[in-house]
Amino acid sequence: MSAQNFSNHKQYVFGYHRILLPGLLILLIGSIVNLFKCTPDNCYSASLICFASLLLCILAFYARMFPLYAQNRVIRAEENLRYYVLTGKLLPAGICLGQVIALRFAPDEELEALVNRAINENLSASDIKKAIKNWKGDYHRV
Repeated sequence: MSAQNFSNHKQYVFGYHRILLPGLLILLIGSIVNLFKCTPDNCYSASLICFASLLLCILAFYARMFPLYAQNRVIRAEENLRYYVLTGKLLPAGICLGQVIALRFAPDEELEALVNRAINENLSASDIKKAIKNWKGDYHRV
């Protein structure tokens, strides 16, 4: 596995991002077209197919989001603990979750200064990641 940096840290899962999501989009569009072209004989089945397609899209969205919400909570707890170990105090209340998630890539030596910059300059997650000098990879996030 190559070392992570700002340009290659995002993960794409081929089956999810390149097959499932486009496939669901095609299915939903096709079912909507089918619903608008239905005849009185097949309107009920066309509406059920459209509804099922919509449900599958919603299912795919939540199947991705619920684990990410849990993972974000873990990252916040880990970074709060790391900051506490390094500084003896909890992360400042003014720091948002996106900033905390970006800070996980900062090594211990850069963390406190980046937290202060993030709050004082209201840095975005992308700005925080770009400001990191010695990238610390996170190889466990999905």
